[in-house]
Amino acid sequence: MCLIAWRWQPTDATPLVLLANRDEFYARPTQALAQWPDSPVIAGRDLEGGGTWLGVTATGRVAALTNYRDPDSMAPGRPSRGAIVQGFLESKMSVSPFLNELARYAGQYNPFNLLVYDGKTLAGCESRGAEFREIALQVGVGCLSNGDFDAAWPKVTRLREALADVMAEDDASDPRLLGLLCDREVAPDAQLPATGVPVDLERALSAAFISLPSYGTRASTVLRVHKDSVHMIERSFDAAGMATDVALSRTFQGQEDIL
Repeated sequence: MCLIAWRWQPTDATPLVLLANRDEFYARPTQALAQWPDSPVIAGRDLEGGGTWLGVTATGRVAALTNYRDPDSMAPGRPSRGAIVQGFLESKMSVSPFLNELARYAGQYNPFNLLVYDGKTLAGCESRGAEFREIALQVGVGCLSNGDFDAAWPKVTRLREALADVMAEDDASDPRLLGLLCDREVAPDAQLPATGVPVDLERALSAAFISLPSYGTRASTVLRVHKDSVHMIERSFDAAGMATDVALSRTFQGQEDIL
C-alpha cells in the first residue's frame, strides 16, 4: 500500500472514511477483496508473502500499511509486513496496547508505516528498524504515502486537499472518491522527495496513480466505517489497465470486547 487518505470524525454517523492505492509489481499474485475463511478479515490478500495491505472486520476494526521507501534499509528474507495488518484485524487488542506490543518486534520487518482503528481510536506508527514511533492522529483529514506521517510529498498534499474538498461538499460517493485516486499527475522535479531511487523513477512514483511496465497501482479502495456497518469497494487493475470492482458490506453483529 503506497497512498492512504482518511477523514476521521468520531461523532459522525460515518466516523471513518478511508481511501487508498496499493502499488505493487503486476507479477505478484494477489487475491481480490473477499471475506477470508475462518477469519474476521475482509480484505484483498497477498498470495506471495501472506497477509494484506488494507483490511477491515465486521466489527469496524481497520488496519492499513505502507512501505517506507529507503532502498538502503531494505533487507531480503525478512517477514512480510502484511502479517502486521492481519494481526491487528484478528486481534481483540485496542490500538494503544497493540502498538506497544508491536514496538517490541517491529524491527524484524523492513521499515513501514501503519494506520490502525479499533472502532474508537485512530492512530499510526512509524517503524524504522531500531526506531519505532507511535503517531497520535487528529480529528479531520489526513494523508500518508511512503515517507513519514508528516512528509508533505506533492501527491500527499494533493490528495489530502482533494479529500477535504469533497467531504466539505458532502458529495463523497464511491465513484467520486475512487476518482480522486486516479490522479496521474507527476510532480515537478524540484518538488520530488529524495528517497534513494533514480530521479526518473522518483518522478513516476510521484503520481497518485502509477503505471509502469511491470509495476503500478494494482488496487484503489474506498472504505467506510459507519456506526453500525462497514462498506468497502476495491477496484483492481491489471498490467493492461483493465479494472474489476468488488464491493462488500457488513452490518455489525455486536462489538468485540477490546482489551
